[in-house]
Amino acid sequence: MDLQTLTYVVVGFTFAIYIGIAVWARAGSTSEFYVAGGGVHPVTNGMATAADWMSAASFISMAGLISNMGYGGAVFLMGWTGGYVLLAMLLAPYLRKFGKFTVPEFIGDRFYSKGARNVAVLCLLVASLTYIIGQMTGVGVTFARFLGVTSDQGIYIGMAIVFAYAVFGGMKGITYTQVAQYIVLILAYLVPAFFISLNLTGNFLPQLGLGSSIAGTDVSLLTKLDQVVTDLGFGQYTTTAAGSTLNMMFYTISLMIGTAGLPHVIVRFFTVPKVADARASAGWALVFIALLYTTAPAVGAMAKLNLHGTVNSAVGLVSDADGRLGVNPEAVKANADVYATENSLVYEQRPDWMKRWERTGLLKWEDKNGDGRIQYYNDKTKNEVAKGKAEAAGWKGNELTVNADIIVLANPEIALLPNWVIALVAAGGLAAALSTAAGLLLAISSAISHDLIKGAIKPDISEKGELMAGKIAMAVAIFVAGWLGLNPPGFAAGTVALAFGIAASTIFPALMMGIFSRTMSDKGAVAGMLAGLFVTLFYVFAHKGIFFIPGTAYVEMVGGVNGFFTITPEAFGTVGAITNFVVAFLVNKITAPAPKHIQELVESVRVPKGAGVATGGH
Repeated sequence: MDLQTLTYVVVGFTFAIYIGIAVWARAGSTSEFYVAGGGVHPVTNGMATAADWMSAASFISMAGLISNMGYGGAVFLMGWTGGYVLLAMLLAPYLRKFGKFTVPEFIGDRFYSKGARNVAVLCLLVASLTYIIGQMTGVGVTFARFLGVTSDQGIYIGMAIVFAYAVFGGMKGITYTQVAQYIVLILAYLVPAFFISLNLTGNFLPQLGLGSSIAGTDVSLLTKLDQVVTDLGFGQYTTTAAGSTLNMMFYTISLMIGTAGLPHVIVRFFTVPKVADARASAGWALVFIALLYTTAPAVGAMAKLNLHGTVNSAVGLVSDADGRLGVNPEAVKANADVYATENSLVYEQRPDWMKRWERTGLLKWEDKNGDGRIQYYNDKTKNEVAKGKAEAAGWKGNELTVNADIIVLANPEIALLPNWVIALVAAGGLAAALSTAAGLLLAISSAISHDLIKGAIKPDISEKGELMAGKIAMAVAIFVAGWLGLNPPGFAAGTVALAFGIAASTIFPALMMGIFSRTMSDKGAVAGMLAGLFVTLFYVFAHKGIFFIPGTAYVEMVGGVNGFFTITPEAFGTVGAITNFVVAFLVNKITAPAPKHIQELVESVRVPKGAGVATGGH
């Protein structure tokens, strides 16, 4: 069976499973629609949470980012996994004990204010809609490459699939669909990683293969990769940082607290029967997430080695008929003519995988010197040796543009793995994007139907009416998400990181103060959320030159190459969170504290029943 047909079969089979589960587990009440009836087992919830969390960004983009950034890519591993520790320890059990359906509902009740609830809805919608752009883009990319349709057509198909199981199933249908999607995506991620690690190092576990030697040599994989990238003018893979130390720290913190503040992840902890189950769910989610996250660094490194080995033979690697990489000690030569030919690839002889990915627009070639060969190197390098050799060979700049998003999806093709593995990866990429899109859409739907319509506009709406409103809101949200995927805004390149920044600067501080500060007032919480949201969005847009004329002194200060104190927009969520806390406590100092019954409520949520009885405490 050819690759195209096999991909249709595998992807179609997984879609049939998702829709079948949704029909079986369709929601019949608002409780089932919002929180799956509150009866999901912790292990099941942990697996569903992992699928909800591991979006197209985790499956498709993270290894690509690590591949491009090297050591600096550790911010994603530390930030995204560390966020779950915060969520498990500081938020999940207390929010579950409070016993509400949504994050805005908790904020509205805790801060005894419809205004606080409405501001929380605003922050939730901004964060969720920003995040969902990346998911729809991932759906379009995957469909475009593997199913022979355009990216736009892929987004339409993705919208239809999500509509089929999310609108009718609600949280109940989404939960069990996400369990199936987790199984698909983790197999799709691990199976090719096992193959490639075995081919490169002789060790089938990629976590161990990353630290092993290349098969048949005494040279470690990372040592060889460092040599490869520096020969091409890039920084060392194992030492390159993500900007300044301050930026790397702020970026990690922003991802951590942004993770803990994402509403579509938090709502998963409302679906379990008991408070203890919420903490157990977070633990199981970490286990399931770790299977992918501990594999991602190896996938990124091995993909980079495979890619350079294909395009630039002089990096010291050649592929034999089995797709196994071996050492070519004669590859690098001083003679410019030899360098020009052995360090590049004849365009007409490019492998099939490059031809296929060129059709997606994520792989582009421009023949800058007219020699009909592909030259791939860092033409902005400060490495004078690498630059001198390239110029002596007649090269006029890097000619190949490789989008980081193709690294995971193209890796099995680059390594010449079997067609069934490639088809499985396509199904996994779609499962990752669709599972997170469904979770985000439910969070948006719940905010509109439960928090806006029932909470503010029509409090006396019947349960049947609220359920219908939720389904209509879900359908509208799918349409809006699809439109944003088809027409992404100008700042879409960093949408996932921006979503984390918004959650970090608005929702996370409000939840923390709502749980751990008895006296925090409604006015303080609202002022803090609005300040955090404004500061974060202002910095991101100013960095893009949207608010000011490019070239003015202010844009150079805020939106220049280094940004404010070298902090990039993706890392600015930490500054937004600090602003939120500071403004909230300052406003709280000059306004009346929370009423006594709210302080007692906060105390009852934090302190277990019967605490202090054994020792006579109160």
